[in-house]
Amino acid sequence: MSGKVDVKLTINGACYTGRVEPRTLLVDFIREEAGLTGTHVGCAQGVCGACTVLVGGQAARSCLLLVVQCEGEEIETVEGLGTMEQLSVVQHAFWEKHGLQCGFCTPGMLMTIEDLLRNNPSPDREEIREAISGNLCRCTGYQTIVDSVERAVELRKASGLEAAQ
Repeated sequence: MSGKVDVKLTINGACYTGRVEPRTLLVDFIREEAGLTGTHVGCAQGVCGACTVLVGGQAARSCLLLVVQCEGEEIETVEGLGTMEQLSVVQHAFWEKHGLQCGFCTPGMLMTIEDLLRNNPSPDREEIREAISGNLCRCTGYQTIVDSVERAVELRKASGLEAAQ
């Protein structure tokens, strides 16, 4: 007997199935089974935030969740935000305000900010800093990240996205 279990997840609106060990982490399923490698594995202890995805619309550390815990939930990864041809508002703001450098923390940072803006469409600088405080970045010093989030707020307001929330 293999001890494996069948799982079925919805990730970025697409259905993924697999047969996995019960201890398989969500981040491993996302990367290895679904082939979505934008979600990064950093510390593997839930400290750095590089693996942040949205589970049921809430930011979660995918390195701390078992894939079997997420069955029936809608999972959103950085690949679901936008495309190379059509960046999401947050991605565009990061590009415009230079909110990334090496890019390792960026997927988790973007997903954390998506969660923030869905729950608080007009955060002030302190609220932005608080929201990203669990995401580690060794390149930017966070200033350009905060500037990027402020720009995303402006872009969302200009496009009417804030009112839609």
